[in-house]
Amino acid sequence: MELTSRTTIHQLPVESFQQILSHLSLREIFACRAVCRLFKDALTCPFFLQQVALRTTLNWFVVHPSDRQKTCGPSPDSLLQVYDADSNSWVVFPLDFLPFTSAIPVAASAGLLYLWCESESGRSLVICNPFTRTFRVLPQLGSAWFRHGAVLSSGCHVLVFDKLAALYLAEGRLWSNVSSGLLSKPRSAVLVGSTVYALCDVGSAIGSQWKLVFCKLDELGSGRSWDRLEQQKWGEILDILHRPRLIRGKGESLLMVGGLKSSFTMSSVCSTIIILQLDLPTLEWDEAGRMPADFFECFQSWGKFKVFGMGDRVFFSGKGAGKLAMWDSSERGKGKWTWVSGVTERKDGLYRGFSFDARIHAVP
Repeated sequence: MELTSRTTIHQLPVESFQQILSHLSLREIFACRAVCRLFKDALTCPFFLQQVALRTTLNWFVVHPSDRQKTCGPSPDSLLQVYDADSNSWVVFPLDFLPFTSAIPVAASAGLLYLWCESESGRSLVICNPFTRTFRVLPQLGSAWFRHGAVLSSGCHVLVFDKLAALYLAEGRLWSNVSSGLLSKPRSAVLVGSTVYALCDVGSAIGSQWKLVFCKLDELGSGRSWDRLEQQKWGEILDILHRPRLIRGKGESLLMVGGLKSSFTMSSVCSTIIILQLDLPTLEWDEAGRMPADFFECFQSWGKFKVFGMGDRVFFSGKGAGKLAMWDSSERGKGKWTWVSGVTERKDGLYRGFSFDARIHAVP
């Protein structure tokens, strides 16, 4: 075909049109799919997806309300908020392709989202790729898991924690019930390599006492219980934080976030929020970041707050805030603290979230 100054985009050969579109970034591809049917058909065909399959993934963060209210359904205005920290902007995913009355995002792995979904036939855990608008329903779980279960996923392996038990799914088979062997529910479980790490409260009604525990992912199905990860050289480092939470750090490291107690007494007030980093190969702790006074004053007035993130970045949402605080360790020193605006207004301002390594070619 001979191209002239009067040639329209509709007259371009399909191969030429797709070659032009292949130079777009993943973010631009997602935005262009909403332009018209021509763009949508070209950007969602198997050939085009295969051409961009090896493109570098995007490290986004899904942000959603902390309570388990209806977040999406069959209506065309069902949306999911995703924050792109690299460009300091928000991306909106339409979830109207999911045939459920409600869907709650809870985790992500290998470019796929995991959501608790509810329909007239029951409640299930659903895997989807919002790029390709495809999804798969996992075997159903009971109502107790839907309300309280915490999800951790790695490729074809899925873990759901609730109180003293866990459900384990591998290679799409049926769920296996695994006893945790712990005194309390594993909190803020994270996966580093093939090992699951979590916090466990071994205290009493008088006060909490936190311990770091771990278990190999491939050993959970065999019924092996968790082991404690502790060193004498650590001293009382886990006791200096109020309500500690784990976040996966960069490489082989863990981040532990919580309020820094002014003393070891049960009623001790917190002087700030601190981020500690554990290097897993050496088992050495180090202070990674400390919340500035002006940020901490806001969180003191809010009282309740949520923490989430991964790698270089940790996010904090506070009651009544209407925005997020973000710590970015990619900056020099102890990291940079900034405010992130743009989240949908909510009465309590509390949000949860998790890292989403978006991949256009991931198949549920």
